Order: sequence, then C-alpha cells, then structure tokens
Amino acid sequence: MAGQNKANTGNYFEDLTTGREIVHAIPRTVTEGDAAMYLALTASRYPLFCDAEFARSLGFKRELVHDLLVFHTVFGKSVPDISLNAIANLGYADVRFGVPVYPGDTITAKTRVLGMRESSGGDTGVTWVHTVGQNQRGEEVLSFIRWVLMAKRDTSTNTGIDDAPATPESVAPGELFVPKEFDLSKWDTTVTGGEYLWEDYEVGERIHHIEGVAIEEAEHQMAARLYQNIARAHFNAHALKDSRFGKRVIYGGHVISIARALSFNGLENVARILAFNGGTHSNPTFAGDTVFAWTDVLEKIDLGRPDAGALRLRLVGVKNSDPNTEDQPFKVTDDKGRERYHPNVVLDLDYTVLMPRRR
Repeated sequence: MAGQNKANTGNYFEDLTTGREIVHAIPRTVTEGDAAMYLALTASRYPLFCDAEFARSLGFKRELVHDLLVFHTVFGKSVPDISLNAIANLGYADVRFGVPVYPGDTITAKTRVLGMRESSGGDTGVTWVHTVGQNQRGEEVLSFIRWVLMAKRDTSTNTGIDDAPATPESVAPGELFVPKEFDLSKWDTTVTGGEYLWEDYEVGERIHHIEGVAIEEAEHQMAARLYQNIARAHFNAHALKDSRFGKRVIYGGHVISIARALSFNGLENVARILAFNGGTHSNPTFAGDTVFAWTDVLEKIDLGRPDAGALRLRLVGVKNSDPNTEDQPFKVTDDKGRERYHPNVVLDLDYTVLMPRRR
C-alpha cells in the first residue's frame, strides 16, 4: 500500500501478551569465522573451543562453538521481537545448555511470553520470556528465562498489567545436561595450563582473576553485530542522547563473556558451562569502562561419575575498581535503608560448570 511504512518498529510493552508464542526469523548457521571472531573479541582461552585435537581426545568430532557464543546467538534471534525497544535486560533464570554446537550447525529460536508487570510509574514495564534454541535436527542447544525492562508505546495510559511469574532459583543437578560422548577421564591439564581440578576447590573460597579489560565502543558494537543483537540501546547514539543514560549501553551478555574470559585465570580446567541458575546485570557498563572479575565457590556437586563433578559458582563483574587491590563492596545500603548493588558492580551471575576430577 502506497504511503505505508513497511519497516518493523519492534514490539513495545503493550504489544506483548502473556502466553504469546513467537517463532523468530533468520536462522543462523554458526561458522568457523564466527567462532574465531568471538575469540578475537573476548580473548577466551578455554581449549575445548579452540583446540580441535583436544576436543577430539575427549570424544567430540572437533572443537565446539563456545557456550556463550551459542547463548548470544539464540539471544540475538529473540531481540527483534522481544527487546528491540528494551531499556535494559534485567536478569536470567533457568538457563540450560544442551547438546554441543559445532561450526556449520544452524540455530533457530522461539519464545513464549511468561508474564508481564507494568512499572509503578506507568511509563515502562517488565516482560518475562522463555526462549528455546534448537539445531537443524531439532535438538535443544539452549533454553533460558530472561526479563526485560521495556519502553511503552503510550506512556500516558496505565494498563494495570501485573502477572509476574515465579522463576526457579536454580537448575537442579538432575537437570544438568552432560553430552554422552564427553569423556573427561582423558582431560590433559598440560593443554589448559591449570593444575586445579574439581577436588581442589572449596565452598566459600574466592578467586580474584587479576586482570582487567577496558571495553571500547567499536569492539562492543562489533560483538553485538556478531550476535545479530540489534537492540537500539547498543547502537543508536542519536536517539539515546535524551535517554536515561544519555549514551549507548554495552550489551550485558558481552560483559558476561568478558568476565568469563577473565575467569580462565584460576578456573582453567572448567570444561563447559552447564547452567545459569540466575543472573543480574546490576548496573550498566559503558564504552571506556574497565571490567574486573572475581568468583565465589558456592557449591560442589557430585554428579555420580568418576571423571567429572560440577561446581556452582558466583561470577561477579565490577567496573573501574580492581577488587584484588582495592576495597570493593558488593552491596551497599542506600539512604532509604534498602540493600543495593554497589554502583561499580555490573554483573552477578550464579552459574554451574563441569570440571574433571582427579584420576
């Protein structure tokens, strides 16, 4: 029809309804180039994702696509329908990593809206969704719940929507997926360069990961493009001049990737991410910020197998403060007596990983 704008403006809070199911467009074949670009943007050193011979020695066909590249790819598929007009992605729950993804696999995604709640001010709303990613054989590679702070199309009209769902506190050990071909009895610590295995970690210990990484404007935008995450908050500097922050915000998932890459120092023998139990992007990160990380060991999980166990970890990312040398509080009390994350804390991720045991 002449005069009609055929471009997609994305969904706003009022456009979604609880129970709605969306099959996302543009399946993605993940290539060797994608995997190499991810390593270049994050400096991740976990060998299962960059050493084909090491991966084959453990039972796989070749090196795997990085767990977090799979996460970002599925997440990116959902953005045009769910969070194109998002103000911020607030958190995650019940994130389960499924069958391994190899270069050449094609990923599709679909989402169901779990619940919604309008903000008290009536100008925004939070939407909870459950997204599932599958490969070309229909096998589940990832599923997750996330909740998003969304802009409203009409800020002057209150909808009264308030049906926020309950979310699981953790992924139960019995629901953790370990690929059947994965044989960790052949794990070689000379490949990783790390000496510590599952038995060597203690509940309550804290690992400072030492290094810090500054995130530049160009690289975080390249990362978001790699993930095909086109959310306006990461790109449109002109439109964001009058926004809450007045500038572009770094995609929170990329902050997870940077913090996870930093965590290699001290967790070299983590084999694979099994789950996110919960996660919060507690404060925004902007270009020029320097990210540091530490890990707290929350739980040791016996998987009932002789070659591997699981660790439940808390990965904390902070900006512009080196927690290894400076006093960096995790949470603070505001002037109303409420406990909040310290402004420098940008990530609080509770996740579970697979680690080889001593033979």
